[in-house]
Amino acid sequence: MSSSLRLEEITSENVEAACQLKIRPDQEGLVKPVAWSLAQAYATPELAWPRLVFDGEQFVGFVMAFFDIRFHPDEPDDKPRSGLWRLNIAAGQQGRRYGKFAVEAVCEEIRRRGQTRATVTYVPGAHGPEGFYSRLGFRSTGEMSGDQVVAELELGDA
Repeated sequence: MSSSLRLEEITSENVEAACQLKIRPDQEGLVKPVAWSLAQAYATPELAWPRLVFDGEQFVGFVMAFFDIRFHPDEPDDKPRSGLWRLNIAAGQQGRRYGKFAVEAVCEEIRRRGQTRATVTYVPGAHGPEGFYSRLGFRSTGEMSGDQVVAELELGDA
């Protein structure tokens, strides 16, 4: 993997490029567009952690994490979760380990914040990301969040 991979905050200089990111057509029903994610981040800045993925000077993707969200707040044993809210890698950039880098960077941030588990939700299906997340070590919890599968990865000690 390239040593020039990095995450950057969204700024007035890069937001337009971020909103123009295109995923593969077969993935369009599986993940919201970046503009939608940025609107959610703007509306819930205390929860959302949006970042752009760069390889050198080239913008290749978008990732957004969430921190300390209770999925079932009415249940007394429900513990706060942190994890991946969104992952969009540009259509022409997929298969180059950018997604893996982004997930690992989010997991590092989760550890830095003192958590030991990463959560992801995804739409199941033929072109969905289940295999990708499974290869990274995420395992289904058996839960659903709406129409999405909930999977988790144990990160070890924070």
